[in-house]
Amino acid sequence: MQEVYDFLKKCQTYYLATVDGDQPRVRPFGTVNIFDGKLYIQTGKVKDVSKQIMANPKIEICAFNGQEWIRIQAVAVEDDRVVAKQSMLESYPSLQSRYSATDDNTQVLYLEDATATIASFTGEPKIIKY
Repeated sequence: MQEVYDFLKKCQTYYLATVDGDQPRVRPFGTVNIFDGKLYIQTGKVKDVSKQIMANPKIEICAFNGQEWIRIQAVAVEDDRVVAKQSMLESYPSLQSRYSATDDNTQVLYLEDATATIASFTGEPKIIKY
């Protein structure tokens, strides 16, 4: 999991895919955090992405560092604990002007049953399950 976290942090931007009915939806994200032994992402409950995850928690993340890419298949599980939200906001101080650990909007989700594949055009893929 640490290797997956490091890859995403280095890329800074990753792309999160959800499903909206029968339509795939992809958008850029940048938050990633390790808390309580789990890999977390963050969004706002008012956003469509949150509603899509709540309707179907199966997600996929993709990022590219210029030489390799990572694809992560997972189930996103909401963690409504203030301490989990606070950990994310401490990792991303710039979010604190828009989000609070105690507001009704901040949402953190950890990735469960995750399979990450790191691949390139030249090497064998590396699979990480966590």
